[in-house]
Amino acid sequence: MSDTIEERSTNKLEQVVIRFAGDSGDGMQLTGDRFTESSAMFGNDLATLPNFPAEIRAPAGTLAGVSAFQVHISDHDILTPGDAPSVLIAMNPAALRSELHDLTAGGTLIVNSDAFDERNLAKAGYSTNPLTDGSLSDYSVYEVPMTSITLEATKPTGARPRDAERSKNFFALGIVSWMYTRPVEDTVAWIEQRFAKNALVRDANLLAFKAGFNFGETAEIFPPAYRVLPAPLTKGNYTNISGNTALAWGLVAAGQLAKLPVFLASYPITPASDILHELSKHKNFGVRTMQAEDEIAAVGAALGASFGGHLGVTTTSGPGVDLKSETIGLAISMELPLLVIDIQRGGPSTGLPTKTEQADLLLAMYGRHGESPLPIVASKTPSDCFFAAIEAVRLAVKYRTPVILLSDGYLGNGTEPWRMPDVSQLPDISVPFASEPNGAEGEFLPYLRDPETLARPWAVPGTPGLEHRLGGIEKEDVSGNINYEPANHEHMVQLRAAKIAGIARDIPLVELDDPDGDAEVLVLGWGSTEGTIIAAVRRLRESGCKVAQAHLTHLNPFPSNLGDVLRRYPKILVPEMNLGQLSRLVRAEYLVDAKTYSKVQGLPFRIDELEAAIGALLDD
Repeated sequence: MSDTIEERSTNKLEQVVIRFAGDSGDGMQLTGDRFTESSAMFGNDLATLPNFPAEIRAPAGTLAGVSAFQVHISDHDILTPGDAPSVLIAMNPAALRSELHDLTAGGTLIVNSDAFDERNLAKAGYSTNPLTDGSLSDYSVYEVPMTSITLEATKPTGARPRDAERSKNFFALGIVSWMYTRPVEDTVAWIEQRFAKNALVRDANLLAFKAGFNFGETAEIFPPAYRVLPAPLTKGNYTNISGNTALAWGLVAAGQLAKLPVFLASYPITPASDILHELSKHKNFGVRTMQAEDEIAAVGAALGASFGGHLGVTTTSGPGVDLKSETIGLAISMELPLLVIDIQRGGPSTGLPTKTEQADLLLAMYGRHGESPLPIVASKTPSDCFFAAIEAVRLAVKYRTPVILLSDGYLGNGTEPWRMPDVSQLPDISVPFASEPNGAEGEFLPYLRDPETLARPWAVPGTPGLEHRLGGIEKEDVSGNINYEPANHEHMVQLRAAKIAGIARDIPLVELDDPDGDAEVLVLGWGSTEGTIIAAVRRLRESGCKVAQAHLTHLNPFPSNLGDVLRRYPKILVPEMNLGQLSRLVRAEYLVDAKTYSKVQGLPFRIDELEAAIGALLDD
């Protein structure tokens, strides 16, 4: 491991897509994440797609227990984790059977040959051994006895064979690190730090990693190593970040920008729990977190914090939004800021808890009783989750309203390099609390509205002279007194709706990407489809097709120019990981013939899928 990258004979690649796959106990997520971090530090552009089973511990060696991690690294700007891997590392027969269908023809397959015994083959549903029956002839196959070499390499630690075997993921990481000339010093340091509290595990992992790297160097079964050069990224401070971590940091920043202490109350739920975990580390920024006993308690505590003058936040996924709906309606009636973050997953009910989906848009729009509109913001990339959080908080505190922020499992778990922003350039989103009575006779009128925003005053309990009542029963305009009069109720319903509709004046216009202004098809997207849409549109333009694209961050209200943009195009395609929810909304709102292209498989769109769908509409 002494050679430097510059000293070694390597073949240059512009990009490569690698997928690690094995049993859910094989550490594939850790292995993929470490390879990703190493590539990020090397300077590659990258995107990742973790994919793991919902079962906490599926039976070892079965298809249900396969965990995979795909990473796309390149020497240029990329937008997706890749349509299909060109390299597959399969730690057992189940991983091979589960993932082989995605491997590109002629792709590289590295298998742990020790795992292909009769018992494991039967568990995976193989009647013959694919390593010997000729079924893998379309691939470059490298059989490596990873388990036995790992056991031999870790003998100096004195670890029991069963414990030593767990280090075979680091052996695989060593091989791939050699194959793609990843800097090894950072990984060695990371292993030493990560496992510092358990010397036996640390030493076994180090020895396994080094054994894998040296095997690649000396076995003479692989072609010369490959090298993917750093990408020409804009100068700045970068970190590799997941969507959930970026969102958590965005909440920290939003609290500072709003000059409010952040209070997050959450009930653990996949795939949103990482936000609670990350925020709990940042008490030094005035962040307070609470793991509630259930979803209803979490949103109730968050709304109580908002009533008390804090930035109240609750995180969840679709099933949790179902349970929080009544309290969200209460926040709408009380007109208090509240941020509800929904990291979408496959549904309905428990559905596909570890898989991604975009099927909560109509839930966010209409999932409450009565006329209860609220703003909806959607993040579009892992790093954009940071800015989406700030924007959602801005709307919540400025307009005194709950806001739903939509992300999804693909964004939440996926990672990309992020150039960290200059904090001094972030906006001031603070709003003043009410500090003195506002009535003509010296009284406090809790529903006396700002003429521009229609927002009511935000009065912190205990402020002298600002005593007032709030609740879910309909209130009288201005005074806030309980009022059951039909005309008053209709007036209040109209006011609350007008307040949300007026936000359209306070959000950016939709940006249209149509270089020549004469495209026949507009591809309209929202949320995590952005990268795939842009990549597919680029490919089609390179082949001479005229295609426009636009992407929405604000889903309620829509940008004020969206109708004009849509009506310019005779054909509109809306790719969504649902059965056409945005399509329904824009068809109803603007009376345009928006066509849906759906995918509800728990997986994001592939570029070639969208390219074909757009091409078919062009030919129609």
